Formats: sequence, structure tokens, C-alpha cells
Amino acid sequence: MTATDPALTARAQGWIALSVLYGRIEARLEKALEARHGLSAREFFVLDVLSRQHDGDGGHLQMRQLADAVVLSQSATTRLVARLEERDLLERYLCPTDRRGIYTNVTPEGAKLLDAARPTHDEALREALADASGDRELAPFVRVLEEQKTDS
Repeated sequence: MTATDPALTARAQGWIALSVLYGRIEARLEKALEARHGLSAREFFVLDVLSRQHDGDGGHLQMRQLADAVVLSQSATTRLVARLEERDLLERYLCPTDRRGIYTNVTPEGAKLLDAARPTHDEALREALADASGDRELAPFVRVLEEQKTDS
């Protein structure tokens, strides 16, 4: 394959379009969540991921598992968790069976904020996808996302 290979070019163009779509969605989420709830999109995502870990209060993962789930480095995840912990939205504690492991848990205040922010997140996501569906290059990706919604 050469750099001018049509398949490579199409793949690269698809990747660029997907990146553009991601950027537009993230920007819309960031603006809405920050304005209405004082949360960044990453903070929302951390709270959301943790809240879905079990059916009881909170939600917990080891810090390294959380870093993998939110696609951040461990150091960036630790800084993000520290900021959320300062706001009493998360708490960290030692694993009862392995003292080397540190778990992260959503506090009641974090769960309350997440519940309030979810409709904002969903509305901003819907708006971003609706805007993108009118773009010829982004529309195929929007269709795939919409199909996933109906399949689940």
C-alpha cells in the first residue's frame, strides 16, 4: 500500500471524520455540563462509569481499572479523582482484601449530581448528533450510533 492508495485514503478520511464527530460531541457535552452542573465531560464520565459498577450505593473500581475505563493515564485519573474527591463527589478507600489496591466510590452527593446531570448530557448528545447527521461525512457515523441505541 502506498500513501495514495484509495483504501488507505478512505480509511484516513473516515478516521478524520470520526475524530471530528467525537470533538463536536465532546465540545457540546463540555459546554452544557459545565454551564448547568459545574462538571467537565471527563468528570461526568468518571462518575457515570463508577455509578454503573454495581446496583448498591456508590460504585467502585480500583484506580487502575478506572483509568482503563475512562481512557486516561493513571496519573491523570488520580488528579481527576482528587478533584472530585475535594468536591465530595468521590471517595477513595483501601481494598479490604488487598491493601495495595485503592478503590474509588461515588458518594451520595456525587450520585445526586450525576442524576441531575444525566438529562443534560443526554440532551447535549442528542443535539450534537442531530447537528452532525446533516453533515455528509459525519452522517454515516451518526447512523451507526443510532442503530446501536435501538439494538440495546
